[in-house]
Amino acid sequence: MGEGVAAGKRWGGALALAWGLLFGLAGYAGTQLPDLTARGSQPGLTHPLENSGNCMGCHAGGTIEFHYPATSWKGSMMANAGRDPVFWAALDVANADGESIGVPGIGDWCLRCHVPEGWFAGRVSKTGDGGRVDGSNGCLLQGKHDDVPGFGNDYSGVGCHYCHRAKPNGPNGEPNYLESGDLWLDDVACANGGSGPCRGGPYDYDSEGTNPPPHPWKHSPHLSSSEMCGSCHNVTSPLNNGVPLRTLITPAGVDTGIAFPIERTYTEWLKSDYGTALFADGVESAPVQNQPGVVVKQQQTCQDCHMEIARSEDPEEQFLGCFFGPNRNGSLSVHNFSGANTWVPKILKGEFPALGYDEAFDQAILWSTALLTERTATLVTRGVRSGGGQTLEVEVEVTNLSGHKLPTGYSEGRRMWIELEVRDAGGALVYRNGSWDPASGELQRDAQTRVYEIKQGIWDAESGTCRITDAQGRASFHFALNNCVAKDNRIPPLGFTGGDDVEVAPVGATYAPVAPGSNRLRNVDVAQYSIPVAGTSGALTVTARLHFQASSKEYIEFLRNQAVERGFEGENQMCEGGPGRPFSVGPQGLTRGAYLYGLWSNPAYGKSPPVQMRSASAVVP
Repeated sequence: MGEGVAAGKRWGGALALAWGLLFGLAGYAGTQLPDLTARGSQPGLTHPLENSGNCMGCHAGGTIEFHYPATSWKGSMMANAGRDPVFWAALDVANADGESIGVPGIGDWCLRCHVPEGWFAGRVSKTGDGGRVDGSNGCLLQGKHDDVPGFGNDYSGVGCHYCHRAKPNGPNGEPNYLESGDLWLDDVACANGGSGPCRGGPYDYDSEGTNPPPHPWKHSPHLSSSEMCGSCHNVTSPLNNGVPLRTLITPAGVDTGIAFPIERTYTEWLKSDYGTALFADGVESAPVQNQPGVVVKQQQTCQDCHMEIARSEDPEEQFLGCFFGPNRNGSLSVHNFSGANTWVPKILKGEFPALGYDEAFDQAILWSTALLTERTATLVTRGVRSGGGQTLEVEVEVTNLSGHKLPTGYSEGRRMWIELEVRDAGGALVYRNGSWDPASGELQRDAQTRVYEIKQGIWDAESGTCRITDAQGRASFHFALNNCVAKDNRIPPLGFTGGDDVEVAPVGATYAPVAPGSNRLRNVDVAQYSIPVAGTSGALTVTARLHFQASSKEYIEFLRNQAVERGFEGENQMCEGGPGRPFSVGPQGLTRGAYLYGLWSNPAYGKSPPVQMRSASAVVP
């Protein structure tokens, strides 16, 4: 019965899970399933991951601005990695792409990071006893999108236990692979209090002389390291029983044999001054980091920027890691995990009100907006007339203040660009370049428009090019099938030494060294414009604006089109018989791609509106 269902479509019900657990299925429609997640800890933990709801009794509460780790975590993309509609639409494409080349179950590799509680519990592809089921589409997960953290809810994303049980090495000294979620979890009884494995954290209660928590604990420097973040924020083409699904082909057509580097945020940091050298003390000093006489310190971690420290000059101000104290004023890392995504939290707030996370999502948007507008980049605009005043020559200088490329991560349509505007002495518009239309969601661009982005694609041996469009000329984003980079002009971080590393080197762009002969690249780009201004008189005002967008129209349309043209099923149909089905939230009868496109088109969510990061003007006589 089970094999008959599998031959017809991917298993989506609880019955399939039950059969897999009972018989330890090792095949998929009669063939051996690929093992795409063979490294690191596996399902069948002696001590299962506890849901974050178990932690919130002591680690949530107070005001959302800073108090309590679980309170600030709720609105983050970490906490909502299992609810993100962009992820779910992309997952369907990845699964279909894998099946098209005879590698079913790509979602096993994706869901390991996005829903670790469900994955380690054997509700994705692997069971805890070494058997297999096909839950790579997420249809075997328990709970639903708007369930709050609690027992059996897999949609709460990256929870407390996943990070706080992470180890730098395996039980026998195996390496931490620092990619694709292939991390090791502590799964032995803890020496310090309670039962079960240790919960690692930044505090050593013995040396502090403070009361320990009422659960097993250990001091874990690993948790505060960038290597911890690198476990998921380097993403590599999965290994199919040790063989890369896709290997990197260079712009010259050379197959490197290296598993394709889908995302390299951690490596970008590691090869920057932030990861390897001395640098200015604090992000605020970044514009003068190359100048002498600046106070320096050693290294800056991911957490320094993405988990700010709760502190107040008032020593009596209470910042609590847990209900029992002590006061952590000046030493509590806020679990906001702020990134650049301000769009999806707005969607989640609107679509899943039953969560009761409205305040948390609003605060997450504020934190991410502040990161983008205050601590990510600087902008300088310069201009001069030439050709007898007939032409305006403009330079816009963008400096990357972050510890990685700007922007970073998998492309999924994310991009940063310069909008340039020129007005005459009376305020009339003379020229505009790089404007975004909120009605259509389209970016107006021409040869002069500076868009910072990575374009990954599929190598076309016949033409000797990296193909980033389909047969109809539409942009394509085949996450699982990409094996080349057609463009990567993203601004490197300060002192970037990856210019000769094929995994992270710029493509189609050149960045100057910090000094002649140095292998360290500048974290600065200068965009140049030549603008006809014949017929204008008086001073011209040139204004540059730097924008960031989480998902482009092209990416959203790609996911929608894939769902239509490849005949994907509506979610409730695809997951018929699965736990809790049919859902009354989320896509329901729609495909995940159609659902996402509807959200993007909804005026309430604004077509992934860009965030204006910076603005700078210059007056040209």
